[in-house]
Amino acid sequence: MPDLYAYTDGACSGNPGPGGWGALLIARDGDKVLKERELCGGEADTTNNRMELLAAIHVLETLERPSALTIITDSAYVKNGVTSWIHGWKRNGWCTSNKKPVKNVELWQRIDEAQARHDVTWEWVKGHAGHPENERADELARRGMEPFKP
Repeated sequence: MPDLYAYTDGACSGNPGPGGWGALLIARDGDKVLKERELCGGEADTTNNRMELLAAIHVLETLERPSALTIITDSAYVKNGVTSWIHGWKRNGWCTSNKKPVKNVELWQRIDEAQARHDVTWEWVKGHAGHPENERADELARRGMEPFKP
């Protein structure tokens, strides 16, 4: 069984503004790359956080059968949200500890549902630090944003 990795990123020109998301899926056997797949898309009026979430959501929703995978993101918002904060939000009826509605709640609910079908390990990597796969995910996010830029 190959190891599956997904590198995700979001981009926004202005915040809010036109934005894009990108993901690079890689199936590996050890150091050998067996298969790669690129995903990207965007929206005309969005935020960086929404694009970061949508990159991970699209990875999870693209997989046709339950899979074990590692998602590597440069977004602490996504990684911390999905591995830590989401549990309290769900207990609190999708409200924060300050009793305020969770921002981007529909995306958090979507990622929660999508990841439930999979065995997901989440990792954070520093963005724009020369990590090759993260840089490719960033390029894909910028490509996804292009049709929406004025």
